[in-house]
Amino acid sequence: MTPRRHPFAFLLTLVSLLAWAAPLVAQDAGDVRFPAQVQQGSLVIGKVPAGARVVYRDRAVRVSDYGTVVIGVGRDEAGPVQLQVTRADGSRNTASIAITPRDWPVERVNGVPPATVNPPPAIAERIRREQAQVTAARVRDDARVDFGNGFIRPVEGRISGRFGRARSYNGQPGSPHSGMDIAAPTGTPVKAPAAGIVTFAAPDLYLTGGTLLLDHGHGVSSNFLHLSRVDAKVGDRIEQGQVIGAVGATGRATGPHLHWGMNWLDVRIDPQLVLDAAR
Repeated sequence: MTPRRHPFAFLLTLVSLLAWAAPLVAQDAGDVRFPAQVQQGSLVIGKVPAGARVVYRDRAVRVSDYGTVVIGVGRDEAGPVQLQVTRADGSRNTASIAITPRDWPVERVNGVPPATVNPPPAIAERIRREQAQVTAARVRDDARVDFGNGFIRPVEGRISGRFGRARSYNGQPGSPHSGMDIAAPTGTPVKAPAAGIVTFAAPDLYLTGGTLLLDHGHGVSSNFLHLSRVDAKVGDRIEQGQVIGAVGATGRATGPHLHWGMNWLDVRIDPQLVLDAAR
């Protein structure tokens, strides 16, 4: 049996692993602490008094029993971002976080199957329907703090695509890359980078092929695309390091690789920044 961790020990681990781009600093008051500055694409952790209410862009943000708060900063966020904190006694503070811009060079991806770049109407409708299902699976926001024990790489290999870079497919402009691509042979086991609950699993989506979503709590989730094999089903509890599938080249892919994306609810974040922080 795994021993129960003391809540203060958990909090120390959480802060040490996930103080992303800068140390936590007091924001107007010593009991409200967030990084002073982060990069675009960051997952941001902060600390507020237990029982406080936090609002970020008109959205109530989940606060853990220990006062932990997590938000995502998007690729194009200019900042500063502000969080309104209301304590249990009614007193208020605003935490302001400056955003460091990043350079987003263009990645040219050639050799993609033409039908995945300019799909006919029936296929376009299939893509829309499948992506809506994936989007719906990302809205889960429960009290688990599986993200708190840090993240590991789901597979070893060369990084063949980076988060946020503008992309063109066969010479046509496409959406910015939403995760990191790791090149590895087909069949290479994919391991869960952190514990979580499977919220979506499908073997053959049109664009993303074998697809699996793993929810880490507080709206933080990982998605794994182009899998040749999916080894988990919706509702499964997964532990860090557990094999959840295998690398493939299914969907819109030019060769075997794992696409690992991360989200905070509907905000896409950079897995590489999460890994850098964990180190």
